Amino acid sequence: MKKVLILGSGFAGVQAAIELQKKDIFDITLVSDRDYLYLYPISIWVPVHIKEFDDVKVPLARIQKKYPFQLIIDKVVEIHAVENKVVCENQTLTYDYLVVAFGAEKLQHKGISNTLSICAKPEMALEIRNRIDLLVEKGSGKIAIGFGGNPKDKSAVRGGPAFELAFNIHNYLKAKKLRDNFDLIFFAPMDEPGARMGKGALAMMDKMFASYKIGKRFGKKIKEFVPDGVIFEDDTKLDSDFTMFIAAGTGPALLQNSDLPLSEAGFIKIDDSGQVAGKPNVYAIGDIAALDGPEWTAKQGHIAELMGRNAAYNIIETEKGSSKRKGYREHLNILCVMDTGNGAAFVFRNSTKAFMIPMPVVGHWMKKGWGVYARLTKIGRFPRLPGM
Repeated sequence: MKKVLILGSGFAGVQAAIELQKKDIFDITLVSDRDYLYLYPISIWVPVHIKEFDDVKVPLARIQKKYPFQLIIDKVVEIHAVENKVVCENQTLTYDYLVVAFGAEKLQHKGISNTLSICAKPEMALEIRNRIDLLVEKGSGKIAIGFGGNPKDKSAVRGGPAFELAFNIHNYLKAKKLRDNFDLIFFAPMDEPGARMGKGALAMMDKMFASYKIGKRFGKKIKEFVPDGVIFEDDTKLDSDFTMFIAAGTGPALLQNSDLPLSEAGFIKIDDSGQVAGKPNVYAIGDIAALDGPEWTAKQGHIAELMGRNAAYNIIETEKGSSKRKGYREHLNILCVMDTGNGAAFVFRNSTKAFMIPMPVVGHWMKKGWGVYARLTKIGRFPRLPGM
């Protein structure tokens, strides 16, 4: 059997491993620096005690029981595509096909260590919970929540979880009858954060901020994060007892020492099929790939999974000697259920339409249901539904 080496255990890498293992015609190895798939879309509930940390994890061993690929827990150090070789901290691996899917790193703003992010290392969700718990115990405080962009790659932004966490914290504090004792402020360097969701969605977001009494500081670039707040480019300061900030993505530093073609932002250049430019047996999928799409394009989990399925299909067809290929561009869209803690809003945008539909109460339970569905489909206990 030919060897397929998959680097990364996020949505993209795990989906590629599952789809390839279904065919049982390859020797498949998944390399990950952790032993679980982390369901980032529902991690926003860990800080507000709706979910426990373990509820957001799917052990890779459970996925293996249904789809018995090989698993190596190790950290990738270098990729040498010319030699079909990947160097890890503890070993060097070879392959016939390589699927690179270990995600992006975050831009390092000055003073970033004074913040915590819901989209960084999974364990950070617990640190956010602890910081909020301390403020709840105190009985009052100022909480700043925001996200940033990457001017070199506008698709590498993660705004949705910041909005969701802000709304969830509001309702968490309200349930504890402490909301009036807290200032919640949302900040972002762009003039209209969330604009990629569409103008209708942007107007609705403004109404939600007003309804939830969440302050706004938009349109000023961030100069520095300090222990007690955020300093902007004009030297004005946003005071904060706790700052949660989602930095935009950038290409992993290790790629600089590898021989894969990179975009200006450090992501791997690919064609529509996910194949790396000039490397016929290498695919890059998910957040690590440089996407080519409309200005509103955003890197999301469902696109990562689609790219994982495509990579598996394209590798299988290559082995058949077929020229059939599946691409990601025609499927680009923004799709999410933006949770508020007591409801949600359904957000959709593609090349022809954009809308946001409020879903009081039921939307929250729909997203909870998706979390259960995501876990069950990954371990093979429930069939995958088209488009989900």
